[in-house]
Amino acid sequence: MRIYMQIPPEGNKAPRYYHLHLQEDLIDGWTLIREWGYQGAAGRLRKEHYPDRETAEAALVKARDEQIRRGYQVVFIQAVPE
Repeated sequence: MRIYMQIPPEGNKAPRYYHLHLQEDLIDGWTLIREWGYQGAAGRLRKEHYPDRETAEAALVKARDEQIRRGYQVVFIQAVPE
């Protein structure tokens, strides 16, 4: 699952983005990858490991909700087929 969010640009600054990506590990568990920064510039990256899909999805939803409260708007969502 992927969620891409943005804050509209302010003045002459590029828009800020926040990207959440959930992927299954090759061995066991799930990884939530968070990437954020200004479009067109190097961003920051953080990876968090979770033991199962349900826990990882809950963390993704929590992170999404936190960013929405900070003013980000969801631009793109891609669901994972079951």
